Amino acid sequence: MAPVNELGRSTSPYLRQHADNPVAWREWSPEALREARERDVPVFLSVGYSACHWCHVMAHESFEDEATAAYLNEHFVSIKVDREERPDVDAIYMSATVAMTGHGGWPMSVFLTPDAEPFFCGTYFPAEPRAGMASFRQVLESLVDAWRTKRDQIGGIGRRVVEQLGAHQVQQGGAIDLDRAAALLKVDFDPVDAGFGAAPKFPPSMVLDFLLRHHRRTGSGDALAMVAATCDRMARGGMYDQLAGGFARYSVDGQWIVPHFEKMLYDNALLLDVYTHWWILGEDPLAKRIAEETADFLLAELRTGEGGFASALDADTEGEEGKYYVWTPDQLREVLDADDAAWVVDLCDVTGTFEHGSSVLQLRRDPDDPDRWQRVRASLRQARSRRTYPGRDDKVVAAWNGLAITALARAGVILDRPEYVEAAEAAARLVRDIHLDDTGRLHRTSRDGVVGTAHGVLEDYAAYAQACLTLLGVTGNVEWYETARGLLDRTLEQFVADGSYFDTAADAEELVWRPQDPTDNASPAGVSLAAEAFTTMASLTGSVRYETAAEQALTASATIAARAPRFAGRALAVAETVASGPLEIAIAGASPELLRTALRTAPWGTAIVHGPPGLAVPLMDGRVLVDGRPAAYVCQKFTCGLPVVLPEDLRRALTPAD
Repeated sequence: MAPVNELGRSTSPYLRQHADNPVAWREWSPEALREARERDVPVFLSVGYSACHWCHVMAHESFEDEATAAYLNEHFVSIKVDREERPDVDAIYMSATVAMTGHGGWPMSVFLTPDAEPFFCGTYFPAEPRAGMASFRQVLESLVDAWRTKRDQIGGIGRRVVEQLGAHQVQQGGAIDLDRAAALLKVDFDPVDAGFGAAPKFPPSMVLDFLLRHHRRTGSGDALAMVAATCDRMARGGMYDQLAGGFARYSVDGQWIVPHFEKMLYDNALLLDVYTHWWILGEDPLAKRIAEETADFLLAELRTGEGGFASALDADTEGEEGKYYVWTPDQLREVLDADDAAWVVDLCDVTGTFEHGSSVLQLRRDPDDPDRWQRVRASLRQARSRRTYPGRDDKVVAAWNGLAITALARAGVILDRPEYVEAAEAAARLVRDIHLDDTGRLHRTSRDGVVGTAHGVLEDYAAYAQACLTLLGVTGNVEWYETARGLLDRTLEQFVADGSYFDTAADAEELVWRPQDPTDNASPAGVSLAAEAFTTMASLTGSVRYETAAEQALTASATIAARAPRFAGRALAVAETVASGPLEIAIAGASPELLRTALRTAPWGTAIVHGPPGLAVPLMDGRVLVDGRPAAYVCQKFTCGLPVVLPEDLRRALTPAD
């Protein structure tokens, strides 16, 4: 019986994109590896994600080609993995790819023995040889020949790679030096174009979060200046969608002009939080506008029918990267009158900043006529809506929804936008009701209300637990506290061994290596998110067990923070919260004004609980109304000051004396 493509049954939109390929794709499973053993053939593992431009290119060139597919089907078992659904599989084989080639990326193309040991790794392979690169078919033929004639060597390579990966253990460090980290970041800061390092420039959301917290604790002007410059340049450049809000994944240049156009949920959730925090410190109108537009983008373009948030929007439409977003002067004149079109050409730098004479819209200065800009912007947005919309990866990822829930809940209160809080609660209910099973296990993904097969990893448990604790503070609904406590207790049982954190659960599928990655890269590391959630839970409960868990999580990032703080941003931010107290605020009674004051004035990351007296959360024990009025208690290590009932008194209690 000829092998068949099995991806049509998947809940991953990325895998379903490949369901019509002539390649007999399998999902990652023990059964697929067993088939390779039975057929005595190697495994071709292809890892990517739906918004990946070069993944689409390789699919069109090779996976849709009948002859290439026939060769793969005859000589390999082909497995397709969505890296967003299976970050554990991706982490293992990306480590192998980097170790064997010196670089990584997606699509990732890895060849394995039937025991899942990697013996040849690469990324994109073209259909025809070019620029010193072998074609994909040449690679396949060489590996088939090696499988036949050099089997012992292949097996030896695979075993050595696995041994080297297994020998790698995260080095536990000591205390994180926050002043040193800030100083190193200043050295790495781009004083001309802002951001850190050279092109390509990724939005350094977690580093900015750390610097904002560092400024609030120490008063560092340098920290705030780096944030302000970077936030300003990102928001005014082409990486930000000037018509509908939302940030692209990164800028291919060092000046934030031309983006890689895919839009990721995690980026926009993290940046929403940064711009909300930045606005608190100086009430810059740009900060508030970008925070609100980013939140509106999440609700308008990434929200799913079930109330969660989709993972990403593709970079490509109709086979062209960025086609949905870019404009030429002629296209502007088709929509606007001559005067408005000329004004937009000048205002938005429509001078051929992208390909084929088109441009990404920028807004390097505020319009001299804001009303005119809003009218023109609405016309362009309406015209753009008639273009082919980018593909949307509408799977719901627990971790990334957790980040969005936290950011929306905070922004909703701080910016007085209750619809953001409502959306956050709806997403949290979806994850709780669909992703969390009766045994307490969290599943990583769902789509159309159907849960996926992949088990949650550390980042899923920690990010969603923190989201629940944020909602507890905002809504006073004790169910969110109970959900978070169950998740964090399971985290301690399943993800921690001998004080060391792992990214996969102890009862998860056994892979060739149990990954540990403390790096805060495109999204926060699971261990950094765990440090944050355990810090918050310890503040709400006074539990030494949770406090110890937070301390152990932070030590995993100490070495990276000391050497390369750009890749420890979330851990540094959590360490700033710890250095600031951490503080605890209990608000007895319903008072939106006290809650808003607490969120705006207290150090970011302060544990807050807001609800009726007697709420079943330890921090609320003994917190009562004062003369029948809601009252706020500012505490540290459960030692509290006198309750206050007026927002200005709470503000004074939370503002350090000069």
